[in-house]
Order: sequence, then structure tokens, then C-alpha cells
Amino acid sequence: MSEPANSPSPLIPIPRGPVPEGPPPRNRRPIEIRIDGKAVTAPEGATLLEAARSVGIDTPTLCYLENLTPVNVCRVCVVELEGSRTLVPACSRKVEPGMIVKTDSERVRLSRRLVLELLASSVDVSTAPAMQTYMERYDARPERFGPAAATVAQPPKIDNELYMRDYSKCILCYKCVEACGVDAQGTFAIAVAGRGFGAHIATEYEIPLPDSACVYCGNCIGVCPTGALMFVSEYEMRQAGAWDESKQTRTNTICPYCGVGCTVTLHVQDQKIVKVTSPLDEDVTHGHLCIKGRFGWQFVQSPPKVR
Repeated sequence: MSEPANSPSPLIPIPRGPVPEGPPPRNRRPIEIRIDGKAVTAPEGATLLEAARSVGIDTPTLCYLENLTPVNVCRVCVVELEGSRTLVPACSRKVEPGMIVKTDSERVRLSRRLVLELLASSVDVSTAPAMQTYMERYDARPERFGPAAATVAQPPKIDNELYMRDYSKCILCYKCVEACGVDAQGTFAIAVAGRGFGAHIATEYEIPLPDSACVYCGNCIGVCPTGALMFVSEYEMRQAGAWDESKQTRTNTICPYCGVGCTVTLHVQDQKIVKVTSPLDEDVTHGHLCIKGRFGWQFVQSPPKVR
């Protein structure tokens, strides 16, 4: 049966419609503020942290990460704002015209020192290099609380082959919760349960992780600042005394599993991949990966099959 005369010819490609375009970026007016006596210009909507970093002022952070929504829980980034009764979190406070900010006043240093001391007196910070650097900078002495200080010490949880959980190192920064939730994975397998000193990271109804909604993307590991969440490969090497970052090389490549094109960073020690991360400034994933990209690298170093 012949086709109608007015039907399109299969030999002639149908022209594509116009490619949809997003709205142009909104022009953000410049905001003039002063930080530590310096005149700083920041775009409207920028945070005090971003403004400070734009002029080379290093403001410490623990719960903040560029690819996550600020949750204001660690209070290490607080700064002194003229006219404000309390110190304000630099990671979320937006710039306003005429602000006068001090990031290193005695009041700020005292607050940061006390926060670091309280955290380090209750959790194990042995695998938190950034926090150790901050403690040295602010002369934090958690030992002054004495050996009877309450801690969250507990044995590590190893219930799968991919990553382990050592909540004796957890500072409740909420990063893993944000990465598991709306900011990255959208799985919502974990949340903060309990209140006060009993607050802790938990699955729904405290069920075992393998029975939870966890899809083992490992994005919680990628954002953890203290090593509370860690690759099993890294944990086993640390236990054996073989983990040595000074001997490791980092090489960026493209994940081989699908066509998305995620950039992965291979951490290699002694010619073996020991873990995989992704750059925060990677346009496709912004540091986040799926289970294949983060954990599916063992085949690279598997022994050849005997035929």
C-alpha cells in the first residue's frame, strides 16, 4: 500500500525544532562590604565565606562544602558582624551593603577554639587532618576537659564490602545526610536521630544498613570530613599500617560504565587503586558518583582468567 502523497519522506530528515534555552543569568549587583579592614566587593547573594575567600582570607569550615546546602551546625566558620549581638555563620549569611566583618577577632578565635575543643574531646579526630590543622591554629586543647569527658566511642560497623562506618569519629556535620538526600542522591537512607548528646546518624527505624534504602553510591564517604565513613580498602590498609597518602598519586579519568561521562579521580598506591573520588568542580557530577563509578574499579587489578 502506497503512502499518502503528503506524508514525509523517510529519506529526508525531519528538521529539528529550536533547542530550548534557559533564561539568561540574572545580573547580580555588586555589594560593598569591609572584611578585616579590607574593602571587598561581592556579588549580590554571595555569602560572607565566599566574600572572604575571594580576597584570600581562610575561614575554617567543617560542615560546609561547595556542592552541599549550608546547614550551619558546626559553628566553626562564625565571624563577628558589627551591629549583631551574636556571631554569625559565614557559610550561609549573605552579604549586605555596608557590612563590617571581623574574621579573626579575639571573640571569634575564642568561639572557634571552644567548638574545636568540645568536638575533639568527644570524638576521635585521628583521621581528620583539616580539623587537626584548625586545632593547631587556634591552640585548642581538648585534654583540658579531663579523661572523664563523655565521648561517643563505639566499635566500627562493617556490614558490607564497600564502606565502613566508625561513628566514634562522627561530629554530626550533616554532610552525609545532605548528600544522601536532596543535594545529591535523593535516597534519604540516613538521617539524624535522637536529641542532644544522644543525636546520631541512623537509618530508618535503626535497621541494618544492608536492609535500608542505601544504594551504596558512597557520596556520604565523599563528603565526610573526619573519616567516620571510609572505603573498606582504605580502612583495611590503615589497620595494617600500609596507608600512606605521601606515596599515592591521583589521576583523573572518565568513568567507563555509561555515557554520562563522570570524571573520577583514581588514588593509586603501589600500582594499585586504593579508592576513587570525583572533583568538586566537575561539571557533570560536582563530586558525586554512583556505586559503579565509586566502587566498581576492582576489575582493573583482578588477576587474568586462565583459559
